[in-house]
Amino acid sequence: MKVSKEEILHIANLAHLNLEDNEIESYILNLQDILNFANIVNSAPVEELDITIGSNEAKNVFRKDEIKVFEDNKSLLQNAPEQEQNMFKIPKVIN
Repeated sequence: MKVSKEEILHIANLAHLNLEDNEIESYILNLQDILNFANIVNSAPVEELDITIGSNEAKNVFRKDEIKVFEDNKSLLQNAPEQEQNMFKIPKVIN
């Protein structure tokens, strides 16, 4: 599929990209490669296929939140590099 310079500039404008003149040709080639690959995938013969890989009946299974008391905190906290007030102490991750 042929992509024009005007189409690349329009797409760049929509994406708020500032393209240099020397970058436009590489973007044209890359987009043409992507669109050509999409055409190959779209034209793949799938009429007689009967198996769909990755399709399943998966759905979210919700359960009630329940508080459960863990009886052996002492053994669990033996693995903690640091602990404070009977809990794992970790480095601060938010400013």
